Amino acid sequence: MALSIWEALAVLAAGIGAGTINTIVGSGTLITFPVLLATGLPPITANVSNSLGLVPGSISGAIGYRRELKGQTRRVLRLGGTALLGGLLGAVLLLALPSDAFDTIVPVLIGLALVLVLLQPRIAAAVKRRREATGTDAHPDGGIALLAGLLLASAYGGYFGAAQGVLYLSLMGLLLHDSIQRINAVKNILSAVVNGVAAVFFLFVAEFDWTAVLLIAVGSTIGGQIGAKVGRRLPPAVLRGVIIAVGIVAILQLTLK
Repeated sequence: MALSIWEALAVLAAGIGAGTINTIVGSGTLITFPVLLATGLPPITANVSNSLGLVPGSISGAIGYRRELKGQTRRVLRLGGTALLGGLLGAVLLLALPSDAFDTIVPVLIGLALVLVLLQPRIAAAVKRRREATGTDAHPDGGIALLAGLLLASAYGGYFGAAQGVLYLSLMGLLLHDSIQRINAVKNILSAVVNGVAAVFFLFVAEFDWTAVLLIAVGSTIGGQIGAKVGRRLPPAVLRGVIIAVGIVAILQLTLK
């Protein structure tokens, strides 16, 4: 479908915004998806085009956070494999199932994730005290609980992806003993994996709009670098505040649409 110059600029700007917010916290899809729908693209085509276009932005954000990724290679490989499997499952579900089943559960998942993000410092402190009292150590990669949670979150990411980053941050923040900035760096890698595997799948089996894909790809790549510069400068408390604010907007947009 041919886009007017104003529609093209709007999609490019949405891509920059999505790349920026995805790198900082996630939920960039809430910016790009409505813009693509406004240009006249059908929902499935818009969703697929959006997933393809956001891949370079996820990679850009991960590169921007490369300093925080040092020493996390083993963790990234372990969690990345789970994200890949979940993302592929979600991409298959997008083409096989109606969205009605997800429309109800997704706002609930995001709301739960926000509660976990808000309470994470207190929960982490309580868990640490319990471990010290019992003499047990935290699993460096979060254990089976984190893998199971990431599998489900990644399946949702491959399906649609709005607030996927919020789910990742809440899960890893609760189950990993590490700083929120280092966890955010891993989140960007996992998002890139999920978007990437979904994109490869969609290339062969789904319809997409190349113009929209390229505009979002360029915009999200630029936004990824902006997001990395802004995100790493935010104090932990402020970053949690941004996560919660974005999550609330996501819930409102998904429930009021």
